Amino acid sequence: MLIVYTLLAATAATVVSILLAAAISLGPLSKAVDRLVSFSAGMLLGTALLHLLPESVHMGGEIHGVSVALLAGLVGFFVLERLAILRHDHHHEHDGHDHPHGHDAQSAGHGGWTLLVGSTIHATADGVLIAAAFLADPLLGILTALAIATHEIPQQIGNFLVLLNSGFTKSKALFFNVLTGLGAFTGALLGYFFLGQAGDWVPYVLVVAAANFIYIALSDLIPQLHAQAHSHHHGGLKMAAWQQPVLMLTGIAVAGFAASFLHGH
Repeated sequence: MLIVYTLLAATAATVVSILLAAAISLGPLSKAVDRLVSFSAGMLLGTALLHLLPESVHMGGEIHGVSVALLAGLVGFFVLERLAILRHDHHHEHDGHDHPHGHDAQSAGHGGWTLLVGSTIHATADGVLIAAAFLADPLLGILTALAIATHEIPQQIGNFLVLLNSGFTKSKALFFNVLTGLGAFTGALLGYFFLGQAGDWVPYVLVVAAANFIYIALSDLIPQLHAQAHSHHHGGLKMAAWQQPVLMLTGIAVAGFAASFLHGH
């Protein structure tokens, strides 16, 4: 049954988040995405630092090896992003127009198909990370999938709007976004069987997952929060000043609360 739960969690983390992102993009809830970014940053940091890294050591990962893997992961994600192989950012605000959720129509261009290829690779990698977490502990797998989903919702809203700006119809953008999300199913399936045969790798794959979460939170989400705060005017700035830390701490608290169950064994 573990493989069934793994595949369901991986698929839900991407496909369900894509469907929610589409609903938010087309509805009056788009303003809630800014708040979700704060919560997501807390969830990612809490899951990485309170769960994934401790669990990697608990599973036998040698501390020096864990540190090297974490450093390599952070640098590796930076290099991949510089080479445009990995794309996390989804806020481009330099054309002076009020695009939904801050997207820049000029930056979108006709890169919709390239975005879909990158999204498929990203979803497949997410599936592998979720599989590694489930092999370590089913609850850790669920928490990892939840952390990925909270990040995927605002990111998928960005992807959805880029596709619309690239000339896709709403139905076509939704269809292809869901199709790319199925890459998580493939990644989870491959990760489950490969890591199941190479169990010694699991602790270090968890470290790579932690590096991924930390990198996304620090290089993408937190800079977005600073940009959001500076973009508010008058009373809105005061509200953002306390809302963002509270929502981030709430995300950390949710991740930390699960620690009492996860590390109780």
